[in-house]
Amino acid sequence: MLIDTVFAARDWVRLKEIAGVLVRHGFGDLVRRLGLAERLERAGHVLHVEHAADLARLSAPVQVRLALEELGPTFVKLGQILAGRADLFGPEWIAEFEKLHSQVPALPLEALRAQLREDLGGEPEAVFAQFEAEPLAAASIAQVHAARLHDGSPVVVKIRRPGIEAVIDADLRLMARLAAVAEEEWPALKPYRPQQLVREFARSLKRELDLANECRNAERIGAHLAALPYIVIPKVYWDWTGARLNVQQRIEGVPGERLDVLTPEAGFDRALLARRGAHAVLKMIVQDGLYHADPHPGNVFYLSGNRIAFIDFGMVGRLTERRREELLGLLLGLVERDARAVADVLLDWAQAGHGADLAQLEREIETFVDQYHGVPLAQLRLGQMLADATAILREHQLGLPADLALLVKAFITLEGLGRGLDPDFHMAAEATPLLRQVLRARYAPRVLARRAFATLRRALGVAEHLPEDLAQMLRNARRGQLHIALDVLHLRRLGDQIDRAANRLALALVIAALVIGSSIVMTVQGGPTLLGLPLFGLLGFLGAGAGGLWLIRSLRRSGRDEDA
Repeated sequence: MLIDTVFAARDWVRLKEIAGVLVRHGFGDLVRRLGLAERLERAGHVLHVEHAADLARLSAPVQVRLALEELGPTFVKLGQILAGRADLFGPEWIAEFEKLHSQVPALPLEALRAQLREDLGGEPEAVFAQFEAEPLAAASIAQVHAARLHDGSPVVVKIRRPGIEAVIDADLRLMARLAAVAEEEWPALKPYRPQQLVREFARSLKRELDLANECRNAERIGAHLAALPYIVIPKVYWDWTGARLNVQQRIEGVPGERLDVLTPEAGFDRALLARRGAHAVLKMIVQDGLYHADPHPGNVFYLSGNRIAFIDFGMVGRLTERRREELLGLLLGLVERDARAVADVLLDWAQAGHGADLAQLEREIETFVDQYHGVPLAQLRLGQMLADATAILREHQLGLPADLALLVKAFITLEGLGRGLDPDFHMAAEATPLLRQVLRARYAPRVLARRAFATLRRALGVAEHLPEDLAQMLRNARRGQLHIALDVLHLRRLGDQIDRAANRLALALVIAALVIGSSIVMTVQGGPTLLGLPLFGLLGFLGAGAGGLWLIRSLRRSGRDEDA
């Protein structure tokens, strides 16, 4: 089994912890089917199952959330990422994933001092005019301390927890291997692409570990939003910023959760704040292609003059020009009741293949489009619209690429933020002018000329190399070296099944030979005996019995796996 070879010795301790947590939370069958229990027992590790019966009474989403919380920061982060995958999980799962939080007990300053001294080039009390020993917040990856520069500027110092990178690397390594085993053992999981999910999660988490990357994202988005004077992005102090530490301007305003403070008496216009926030995020998405992927209230501050500050750019989304065009096509298809256009975009996003019922999917998308017939764009609820679209894909076991899953999450979060500020807020109404502006810019003569030139240049490049490519192909054909690669679905799994069947057949033949040979030996007089029976005949029967029991057990396990 694949599990025999994929786990390095250094990962066994952590593997035992993961298997133990899964068993305690009612996933013993998963541990067994992955082959973890048997291999751990062979290595001398015993799994404890205390409280497993009590936890098994809980629903599966609750069990998974509790297991992720117990497994630590890497798995909590995975759950937070999955909270944005409404295309893969139903509402009950998303609700549980959204309960996961990264708050952990803060480390004392003395535990951080050696790393701080190395990154700052001196003691924090000397580098800053003032440095608060008690953190403002502590999460699984980093914690934040308030400080003040010698020029009086208030700043926040974000410090990565010492040793966290090694812990996360080990967990990511195990996740990748477990995803490979799970995808091999359960073909039904392949539409959800567990290995791809883990790879995307690993890339995202490693970017988040680089605290300087957060600052680069902040500066790029700040440059894009420079034309909006009511949007504030914290200033970065690069002299003290690196992979394990960053120093940014401290934003002092009303936290996004304190909506009760945003009163006219305090100088705030909540409807205006909702429109300005929506305009900023929509500009990031539709126009710039680089956006804050988690604009929840905890990452937003409201400032005097009805200004809005965004913080924490560790998680950002990126949309290529092609993705932005597809998004515009989807929105226009909804407005114009063009079910084919909507279906084409969604099928392209989901990469639907031969396994999907395309006719049924198109019918459901047409019904989905008709739901918005006659509804003005200004009254469309984009968050609900995207949630409905992803629900259709989920029912057909189709998922979205990671960049689009982040986009859906950002839209839903943004609409909730806007409605929290103003119950009459309509994000589609705010999006309409910007969408029209982007469409006009897309078909401007200068843009069309640039696209035509780029297309012509690529076509000329293909034409230039075409004779050489054809000549090479013909030479390979004459030499008998022309290869055509065919990817036949399920062929590998069929080969594995044939291999297992052949092995069982060979074992059955060996057992039959042992029985026949032992029977013959039993009739021969002389030779060593045991309990009055010929020793070699008795040993042959025992071997045949052991082989028969193993074969029966293998067949029963195979039958259970096929039924599951």
